[in-house]
Amino acid sequence: MSDTVVVVGAGLAGLSCAVRLHSAGVPVRVVEAAGEVGGRVRTEIVDGFRLDRGFQVFNTAYPEAGRVLDVRALDLRAIASGLIVFDGGRRERFMLPWRHPEHALSGVLADVGSLRDKVSLAALTARDIAFPAELLRGGTERTTQEELRHWGISPRMIDKLFRPFLSGVLLERDLQTSSRFFHLLWRSFVRGTVGLPALGMGEIPRQLAARLPVGALSLGTPVAEVTAEGVRLAAGGTVPGRAVVVATDPGTAAALYPGLGIPEMRAVTTFYHAAPRSPLGEPTQIVDAEGLVTDTLVLTDVAPTYSSDGRALISTSLLGALSDADEPSVRSRLAQIYATDTSSWQHLATYPIEAALPAMTPPFLLRRPVRFAPGRYVCGDHRDTGSQQGALVSGRRAADAVLADLTGLD
Repeated sequence: MSDTVVVVGAGLAGLSCAVRLHSAGVPVRVVEAAGEVGGRVRTEIVDGFRLDRGFQVFNTAYPEAGRVLDVRALDLRAIASGLIVFDGGRRERFMLPWRHPEHALSGVLADVGSLRDKVSLAALTARDIAFPAELLRGGTERTTQEELRHWGISPRMIDKLFRPFLSGVLLERDLQTSSRFFHLLWRSFVRGTVGLPALGMGEIPRQLAARLPVGALSLGTPVAEVTAEGVRLAAGGTVPGRAVVVATDPGTAAALYPGLGIPEMRAVTTFYHAAPRSPLGEPTQIVDAEGLVTDTLVLTDVAPTYSSDGRALISTSLLGALSDADEPSVRSRLAQIYATDTSSWQHLATYPIEAALPAMTPPFLLRRPVRFAPGRYVCGDHRDTGSQQGALVSGRRAADAVLADLTGLD
């Protein structure tokens, strides 16, 4: 049998696993069904614009990203640390004062809750900044909505601020996600810089793939079956392997590993529009408190490099898997949010992502097993937390499990 470890899938988890194995001196072969690396984290060029497959951001507070990526080489362009809430025809600004001193009073003045709410939010935020991540992981588990109420935050602030913001992150409006994940997420947002690589989110998997040896990565190579000897390819032929790591979406993983438990998945759709000029003029995300859209951002206010000709690029996301038929209603809502005529905006693309994020409802295991059977492993954000951090960590965990088991066999 070959000494090679076969990794099925070249998303963040699979690439993280493969890079870890290669750095440990283990021969590795990555097979990917798509024609490029990245899985859900990809960037396409459409009409001179860089379109990420669904609205995504990079957070410098993700510890694993700092370990495995050259963050400086990504040339990160920062998104403002805060947001604008659109509600009832008005826009309310809510910014982190230590990042944006020019808006130091925005949180106090914003009509999104009482002074008591804001004091409670300040206490929650200070705790999450100060506490080690391990303590947050081990805290009492509730739903996020229950946790916010436990901290004394009123239903009004939840509806005006937390629900519209978190729905675009957790991909659910009921705030049923585990409070343990919420605190880790909140900690990362207030501690880190959130932004976009200058050349698109696809630069993250490309950077990882560049660390693999020549010939180790096969694109356009779907796998039909995991066998006793390795994997059988859909086009015929096999790739022998001493061990197999399945690093795909949960549905594909379950097809390759019958009996693998998979979580419910959340869906989101992102619409991209081009406009002659920015309708906002600043790199700040707008969330819709009424939920007609989830969030919208002028990407070229963040990273002008996303446009080749100076036109503005606007990203807008909605929960669920939608289609081009929904674009006119999105455009109509954007006219209200940005207080401008959107009739001349060019609709560039619609990206429905049906399996965008695993549901993380209580009781939620922050670490799921990566060993499926002897010599068979699985990784992906569905084995960890639903985030880039979770995908990268799960890949490392799977690689470490492989290395431990191979050492025991040698």
